[in-house]
Amino acid sequence: MSVPSMQRPLHRVAALLLAISAGVIAACGGGGDTATDANTAAGTVERATAYAAGPISGFGSIIVNGVRFDDAAATVSDDDDRARSRELLKLGMMVEVDAAGVSDAAATGRALHIRYGSQIVGPVGAVDATNGTLIVLGQNVDVTDTTVVDPALVGGIAGMVVGDLLEVHAQFDAATGRYRATRIESASGATTYLLRGVVSDLTATTFTLGGLVISYAGVAAADLPVGLSDGQRVKVRLQTVPVDGQWVATAVRNGVLKVDDRAGADLRGAITAFGSLADFEIDGRLVDASAAAFPDGTEGIVLGAIVEVHGAVADGVVVATQVELDARHARQRHVFELHGALGALDTVGQTFVLRGVRVSYAGTVDYRSGTQAALANGVKIEVKGVLSEDRTALQATLIRFGG
Repeated sequence: MSVPSMQRPLHRVAALLLAISAGVIAACGGGGDTATDANTAAGTVERATAYAAGPISGFGSIIVNGVRFDDAAATVSDDDDRARSRELLKLGMMVEVDAAGVSDAAATGRALHIRYGSQIVGPVGAVDATNGTLIVLGQNVDVTDTTVVDPALVGGIAGMVVGDLLEVHAQFDAATGRYRATRIESASGATTYLLRGVVSDLTATTFTLGGLVISYAGVAAADLPVGLSDGQRVKVRLQTVPVDGQWVATAVRNGVLKVDDRAGADLRGAITAFGSLADFEIDGRLVDASAAAFPDGTEGIVLGAIVEVHGAVADGVVVATQVELDARHARQRHVFELHGALGALDTVGQTFVLRGVRVSYAGTVDYRSGTQAALANGVKIEVKGVLSEDRTALQATLIRFGG
């Protein structure tokens, strides 16, 4: 993890311009330290020119930060660099997208590689359904109006009990030490736990992460990041039972992957370190905003704030051209979007399934290019809606036929 600007040099816009003018779109390496750069699924190599990171807000193909990425030819991996199916991608998951052919005007692009990973896997220690909070693996988790809850967790947060094993996709609020959940699903049967965070109180055998004392004495050198130190963001795999009050690590990896140079970048996340308005981090990624525009002003740009940053990547740094407060888009964030052929139509319960999401069309719905009577299995539609009260389904507000 970086330190504030007064302790490290900034990479300025000149570095970005040099990288772009030279056409530097470098291939990446493996080993879990560098984001995948190219899609070779079709037997040819296409280099990524754009990078996006944030929660999935829709499918048709995959929508991240308001951009619809065609994922038909994309490769997908989890945060352990294991190849995965696109079918495992779900609403609310935190993802990183390497893309090409991005059009700002049309808000479209082609995803070459999609990588997903959660923040916490572990047991529930406490549930407060009234206030929408959980404690999972000792961490405080806030469940908001935009937190997607997997339908397998019947009743949503109200149905969760102490001891349940959960997987939490989230954004970390460094100002409060709390996690804002974007998706929660069951981790029943998990044989290891997981926690992402910032190392503190490092000794030769232990460190603290999110208030947990973790022993890494038995971790092989190959499963430790180079130069492990206080302040470093890591992802830790843990045994499921603590020993003598310490959680036992089975692997410790870098918590932030290096991204190769990109002519375009779009991040939405929390400010996790703040040196100045020109020098901060988004979920651990370095941002140089020295030449950026702040259309919403700068008053709310503080540690813990959720922001959206537009710019490019140069030498591992996101060089911002624009920084916006996410609060400006709060209403938009409540709306999820799905495209595809509907199935499992239930005309009595007024529900159907689209892209693996249960959708209710009860209540007031704005129908376009058709009427409710035209709903039938296999019909292609576009749905926009908000989460149900228990956050396990989508309540349609708009259905457009031919979507």
